[in-house]
Amino acid sequence: MAGDDWILKDGEDYRKVHSRIAATFDLDARLPEKVFRRGHEDSLFCEFDVVLAPEFWPALSAMAQWYGDTRVELVVLEPECETFYLSDYRMYPAVSLPVEAHKNEYWAAIGHEPDGDIMGSLAISANVVALTGPSGKWGCWGERGPEVAVFQGFPDAATRNDWCTRFGPFSGVAEVLEAYLPPTFANWAVPQEYAATLTANYGASRQT
Repeated sequence: MAGDDWILKDGEDYRKVHSRIAATFDLDARLPEKVFRRGHEDSLFCEFDVVLAPEFWPALSAMAQWYGDTRVELVVLEPECETFYLSDYRMYPAVSLPVEAHKNEYWAAIGHEPDGDIMGSLAISANVVALTGPSGKWGCWGERGPEVAVFQGFPDAATRNDWCTRFGPFSGVAEVLEAYLPPTFANWAVPQEYAATLTANYGASRQT
C-alpha cells in the first residue's frame, strides 16, 4: 500500500476533518493552556515522539473503539497547512485511518515523504498535532516544543487502567513537571506560572 493512501488529498475532506478536530480542541490554545473543549477531565501524558511512532497505533485505535469510532483522524496544526504543506508539498497535513489498520499503515501515512523529501513527512515536520475520532469523545494533543502529548476521554477508571497497562508507560502532571519538561526550559527549570497552569488544567483527580 502506498504511503500516502491515508493522507487526505481533497480540500473538502480536509476541511471536514479539520472541523471535527476543531470541535474537540481549541486550535488556538497551546500548552499549558486548556486545549480540550470538554470539561476538566482526567489526563495522561507521554513523550511527543511516541505518538508519531508506528508502535503506538494500537493505543490510538483502542481509544477510538471505546466510542464506536471507525476511524482515527490526525491533523497537523503547526506548521500551517497553506504556507507549508500545500505550498511546499502540495498535500494536506491530515490522515484518516480505519481503526482496523495495521501499525505499518499508520507509519506509511505519517512517515510518507512527499517527492522523496523526508522534511515533508508528518512524523518529522509536525510541531503540533491533534487526534480524535468522529465521536469527538476522546483525544490526543501533542506539541514538539515541550516534547509532550496529553490524552483525555477515558470512559471509566477500569478502561483507563487497562489502557495504561497495555500501552504505557504514561504519566500524570506531577511526573511530567518533574521528569519530562525541565530539559525543554532554560536552566532546566519549569517556570512557576507554566507549572501552575498545567496543573490547574490537567491535574484532575483520577476517576474512581
